[in-house]
Amino acid sequence: MTVSLPSNWTRQHNISPGDLVFMVPEKDGTLKIVPSQVAQKEEVKEYIINTDACGEKGMLERIIVGSYILGRDVVKVTSSDRIEKTHVDEIRRIIRKLIGLGILEETSRSILLQCSVDPTKFKFDMLIRRLSLIASTILSETMQALRENNESLAYEAIDREDEADTIYYLAVRLLLSAQTKPDTAEQIGITDFLFIPASRLILQYLELIADYAEDIAKKIIDLGIYRDKVTKDVVAEICHLGELSQSVFQKAVDCVFTGDFKVANEVIEMERLLETRSDRLMREMPEIPFLGAIISFLGKIADVGAGIADIAINRALENPSKDMEKCLRVVKYVRTVPVQSGAET
Repeated sequence: MTVSLPSNWTRQHNISPGDLVFMVPEKDGTLKIVPSQVAQKEEVKEYIINTDACGEKGMLERIIVGSYILGRDVVKVTSSDRIEKTHVDEIRRIIRKLIGLGILEETSRSILLQCSVDPTKFKFDMLIRRLSLIASTILSETMQALRENNESLAYEAIDREDEADTIYYLAVRLLLSAQTKPDTAEQIGITDFLFIPASRLILQYLELIADYAEDIAKKIIDLGIYRDKVTKDVVAEICHLGELSQSVFQKAVDCVFTGDFKVANEVIEMERLLETRSDRLMREMPEIPFLGAIISFLGKIADVGAGIADIAINRALENPSKDMEKCLRVVKYVRTVPVQSGAET
């Protein structure tokens, strides 16, 4: 069999009869034809960050994180004179959160960062479950700190949030790479490209849950001298809300993978009952500083968990199970589409 190539395309890439081209089969059944000069060229870009223009607090850190997430492997941080110590400290602090990123070269005026993440060592589903587990652990430790009046546990929960950031940054980097590189998608176990945007949203939700749990831990520390004024009944009620909120997002994440739309629906209804319960507790509890904020954050965690359950239901609708087909039946039919006047057929 032969394939005719468009003349405009062959001229654009200087392809003549007898030249070598590559044929790459894609997963969707299409065949990609790549000129040899393009296939053999591996371009490495170096991204340069000028610290002289990063005077605002946190700007340098956010640029480095953004570059990491976008899959940039070589980043050079420079200064016209000498990189300030605050910027050096900022670089060293943030690279501890970015798996695979390290300092390759360092002088007084420049720091070369290089990333060497191997996608084959990570499975995307595992990263989602890992982030969910970290968020769940932070929340558990936080509730235990409240129950036992233990500030040390609250501080441990706060420190653990860095681990959530680390997994989140890595997962988003791999996810964005999978959108443009089919090989990466296959290596990290992504087979459903339609699910990539929803996966990004799930990651954001889980990272947000970890942030909320961290905020609760900080409020428990702030509670300080007021803690003795909180009755055991109020503490028990708040901890029970924490368990319910935790159950909401844990079950929601499970439904994303199991496709159990019934449980996902139950999770959403559970969140609504929890919201009613939280409102009642807010009205009845004594006016003690920081308690209201703790309950509010627990409500936000449950709300975000319900958002994950919504995604789980939508994913289940893409490939209906036998149980779902009892509620939803797909009927296929063929319709005739009129051809526009003058169009070739």
